Amino acid sequence: MINVTKTFFPPLAEYQKQVQRIWDNQWLTNRGALLIELEEKLTEYLALQQTKMIVMNNGTIPIQIALKLLAKGGEVITTPFSYVATTAAIVWENCTPVFVDIHPDYLTIDETKIEAAITDKTTCILATHVFGNPCNIEAIEAIANKHNLKVIYDAAHCFGVTYNGKSIFEYGDISTCSFHATKLFHTGEGGALFTKDSQLFHKCFYSHNFGHNGPLDFHGLGINGKISELQAAMGLSVLPYMQQIIKCRKEVFDFYNRNLDFDKLKAIKIRENTNWNYSYYSIIFETEQILLNVQSALNEKQIFPRRYFYPSLNTIQYVKSGKLQISEDISKRILCLPLFKEINQIELQEIVETINI
Repeated sequence: MINVTKTFFPPLAEYQKQVQRIWDNQWLTNRGALLIELEEKLTEYLALQQTKMIVMNNGTIPIQIALKLLAKGGEVITTPFSYVATTAAIVWENCTPVFVDIHPDYLTIDETKIEAAITDKTTCILATHVFGNPCNIEAIEAIANKHNLKVIYDAAHCFGVTYNGKSIFEYGDISTCSFHATKLFHTGEGGALFTKDSQLFHKCFYSHNFGHNGPLDFHGLGINGKISELQAAMGLSVLPYMQQIIKCRKEVFDFYNRNLDFDKLKAIKIRENTNWNYSYYSIIFETEQILLNVQSALNEKQIFPRRYFYPSLNTIQYVKSGKLQISEDISKRILCLPLFKEINQIELQEIVETINI
């Protein structure tokens, strides 16, 4: 069976070596030595300059904390083309999602349509870098500055991505990332929050630890966003392999590019000045029916691509939104193909031949 992705497992002995440190320290959670080391090594790997990071227990909690602190119950302009967690977090934090359609090539939020959606209730823009492909950051920043809005980037797919020569996490008031087991870099389950504002960092930090200011005092309201030492051990074991993982994924990406029939398909366009991470390989079919036919043919061969992102989030039951033509259309015709380090040439050839028929 070939799934759309496969978790990278580091050598067991290397993970066990990290776990032994936990037993030696007798410290399992509450920001132990392994987590501190992981944050330091990630900061170095990502070449973060002014930005600080907090590793958390998943990729959604950072979004919720960002919304709690920045959106303040207002209207949040966002994209309908993202994983459901983006919209769910907005609703969960008692804010109102206001959807803006997407760019037909980059698939990120269409920055030219943002200003028309701004009202006196708008507090924030929450945009997703789709499949690691950056939004039009400069345009969004200009709009936010003009209208005194905060910017949160859902950068769940962006580990290792750089834009204009610096980490994608350097942009926005807050950026977030997922370290879920299916992601490029993972801690089994985890995520991170990034900000360059020192005062905001302080608020985010205590917000992810129940609001604590020492054991008996509190800075303010908080929740539990802490990650355990066991998860940090996984991250420390995976991180040394990132160069190898990205190299292998690029080879798969290049194979698809060389061998798929693009007379019948369309690929996502990566924004200029981006050093991409090969996180996903998506193709857009001419019609939804062709996609369904290809998906069925692949499934019969025990190959399982994913309709990602589907459906367009403006159509889910707990939000009220008008029609968004491009997102609704693309979401019905896009398919993410298997892409992971261990996939081999024979498997790739079968996938391509099935699609090209």
